[in-house]
Amino acid sequence: MPATAQNNANKLDSVVVTATRSPQRLADVLADVTVLTRADIERQALGTLADLLRNQACFEMVRTGGPGAQTSMFVRGAETRHTTVLIDGVRFDSQASSGASWNAIPLAQIERVEIIRGPGAAVYGSDAVGGVVQVFTRKGDGKPQVELGVGAGSLGLRKLDGSIFGASGMLDYAITLSTERSDGFNSRPTTDATFTPDNDGYKSTSGNARLGLQLNKQHRVELLGLKNKMDAQYDASAKPKTDDRTRNDMRALRAAWSAQWSKDLSSEFSVGESMDRYETAPSIYLTETRIRAYAFNASMRLGSGQLNALVERREDKLLNTSLPQSATPGAADRHQNAIGAGYVWGSGPLSVQAHARYDRDSEFGGSTTGSLAAGYRLTPQWRVQGSVGTAFRAPTLYQRFSPYGNQHLQAEHGKNSEIALQYENAGTSFGVTAYRNLINDLIIFGAADIKKCPNQFGCYENVSQARLQGISLNAASSFGSLRLSGSLDLQAPRDASTGGGAASANSGKLLARRSERQAKLRADYSVAGWEFGAQLLSSGHRYDNAANTVRLPGYSVVTLDAQYSFTKELRLQLKLDNVFDHAYQYANGYATGPRQALIGLRWTPAL
Repeated sequence: MPATAQNNANKLDSVVVTATRSPQRLADVLADVTVLTRADIERQALGTLADLLRNQACFEMVRTGGPGAQTSMFVRGAETRHTTVLIDGVRFDSQASSGASWNAIPLAQIERVEIIRGPGAAVYGSDAVGGVVQVFTRKGDGKPQVELGVGAGSLGLRKLDGSIFGASGMLDYAITLSTERSDGFNSRPTTDATFTPDNDGYKSTSGNARLGLQLNKQHRVELLGLKNKMDAQYDASAKPKTDDRTRNDMRALRAAWSAQWSKDLSSEFSVGESMDRYETAPSIYLTETRIRAYAFNASMRLGSGQLNALVERREDKLLNTSLPQSATPGAADRHQNAIGAGYVWGSGPLSVQAHARYDRDSEFGGSTTGSLAAGYRLTPQWRVQGSVGTAFRAPTLYQRFSPYGNQHLQAEHGKNSEIALQYENAGTSFGVTAYRNLINDLIIFGAADIKKCPNQFGCYENVSQARLQGISLNAASSFGSLRLSGSLDLQAPRDASTGGGAASANSGKLLARRSERQAKLRADYSVAGWEFGAQLLSSGHRYDNAANTVRLPGYSVVTLDAQYSFTKELRLQLKLDNVFDHAYQYANGYATGPRQALIGLRWTPAL
């Protein structure tokens, strides 16, 4: 159990749903999993979901500027598109940029995050090659409550959010509104005389509502709506006096009916839809991805085990200014139908989990994935576990129908194996996980081949292979009022292409923008009503390109935070990011944020 979260983030009695799509005690999950609570979110990050996750084991963030800029997230070295992102069960993805818009998911709306490292395609289908991240918004419970937050800091940062949540009779509700803006910093420093240095700020406005109706003890209906709008400045080129901007709109809608037919049989039927819209100005580019999913889950307890079954349909639609090869210029769509089953069993010290799933895609055909995991508790404190699993990622609609598209593209396929040893006793934990993930038919943008690709700039091709392997260590322990936690990742995400030619020109080299070593340490200390925290993130060198000719130096960043409770209702929050004002780069030519301070207040008045 990764230990970079706070004290209450990984307790053995925590219940998670992401690993198997059904409730399961955290102690019984046979996967590399982390749970982050609202307390962790408030103290550990500024900005977006990506800023929070970069502090977690096996996660690397790359961003071309501030929180509003384009963001990539590598989990165990896998590509951004190889991580499934869900918000309250609604899948987010971009069929143009290959992956979720990490920069457009605000922290203010998040109550809890569940992270699963390793393939999850046997449970979630396409995309879950490297991992799964599911975000949960607040759910109403108990008497009505109000929570208000306000903050201000350097770089012109201003934050404001408010929530009301609770329950009354059969109805429970939670509503949150938030806004955040910053003047930003110059993210593209250059000596080009034609370039006008300017600060690249952003503004984010979001809101969500979650309503539940408990019809009786057996049946519940829930409705969810979420919307976020991110407007950010960026530097596209060295054009003087040009204000380049991106506008990223996200939306999620979901309706679900859950039923408990007996003490051993339960089910859920849900309909969800997400929209991810990205637009630039004054240079016009517009792309919009819409995903609609219908899912029916059922779970039945059978003695010491549980059988899970799933039927699911996913519909993708892409609206893009450049899709000349699609049947309808400017638009393309496809669908996937899936059926899956899983079995979770445990008796005494032994636990076993098996999942299988078949997806049929209207564009490239069928794909079968599966996983098998087993764990054995050597003592009440020590457990050894291992797993094998397969995964796939369907080609995006842009990769198939854009000017650079290839309608003969096939899905990328991954084969993962891992083994782990875990220890947990009286507030002290330790874990080590060794993994190896081989991804075949990796899609890259290749050189033009007139026989296969008429575009002079090149096309997408299934010609590459990646080998992701490494060891992840984590530990945590308390010493009175002091708690120390941390992780160390030693990894080798490399190009493993063979066969000669351009496809294997970079064979054996590190994948772009991924390091071989990362260390993340955190200390928390409580005294006299204060809660102090210090965090260190250290990364080794990386290369900005696949040929490993442009080297990016390693870096270390220190963050401090503090919280003081004046009363039960009023808390002061302080944060200092990049304490030593260290200049470093995630991507060549792009600056990262300077030292930044934030002061905030959170008020939860009694009603």
